[in-house]
Amino acid sequence: MKRARLLVGSTDGLYGFGAAGRRAFDGHEVTALAREAARAWALVDGRAVWRSRPDGAWEEVARLEAGPATCLAATAPGLLVGTAGAHLFRLDDGRLRRVEAFERVEGRRAWHTPWGDPPDTRSISADAGSAVYVNVHVGGVARSTDGGRSWHPTLDIEADVHQVLCHPRREGFVLAAAAVGLGISDDGGRSWRFETAGLHARYLRAVAVAGEYLLVSASTGPGGKRAAIYRKRFGSDGPFERCRQGLPEWFPSNVDTGCLAASGMTVAVGTDEGLVFLSADAGASWELLAKDLPPVQGLVLA
Repeated sequence: MKRARLLVGSTDGLYGFGAAGRRAFDGHEVTALAREAARAWALVDGRAVWRSRPDGAWEEVARLEAGPATCLAATAPGLLVGTAGAHLFRLDDGRLRRVEAFERVEGRRAWHTPWGDPPDTRSISADAGSAVYVNVHVGGVARSTDGGRSWHPTLDIEADVHQVLCHPRREGFVLAAAAVGLGISDDGGRSWRFETAGLHARYLRAVAVAGEYLLVSASTGPGGKRAAIYRKRFGSDGPFERCRQGLPEWFPSNVDTGCLAASGMTVAVGTDEGLVFLSADAGASWELLAKDLPPVQGLVLA
């Protein structure tokens, strides 16, 4: 298999494979990763935003005093960073400035966590047009179509969404990996349907788009245990199909938000056990790319 350019963030540093084959941030936690064209972004220790340079080195571009930061994404309004407490920041002239309009989303007072702590901003995604979607756990998915000047809820918060993801080419096509299955909207989040057929359990933590396939990670619940990867072709009325060739019978813990990533037909999976698997055919077959890494916290492919 041709080695894809892959970055793997972990609890102890960043690992590169393929053309991205170098390490960075040893001794530091890489909280999350994002890709923007040929450039990558990293959250380090939940506070610092770093950007890759053309020579493969990294440079710090901003530091968050509030937080800790939980996720980030490159969007048309700029780089967005989500934090604990369900806040949102935008990178502006080397500073992270809070997106005040996000503090006024309808229904915000109902956001919560099952264990009683404040909710977190968990994932961010931008579609092929002007829309940006922000997933709060537990708070559903909020959408902005005006550069972040206003935000509106799109999904019942009781769906318990763990990741929102826009299709890379189809404007208005949005996916939500949730505790009740895979949420699918083809009208920019105005309406949703949930699909679970073929899954051994409906609790989903991650979702990716590889070519004409949707991929999800499913398990029996928050504790993981019987977790597996599934795929389904766009537009198919059939069930999800289990990805088996080259993968373990079961993953012992959840494949978490940000730990299932795709670019074109290439897909990567990272686990809490420090394993990384790679597929070149949209999940039909897999190979073990790395083992004995620290727990994986995020992946990006180019």
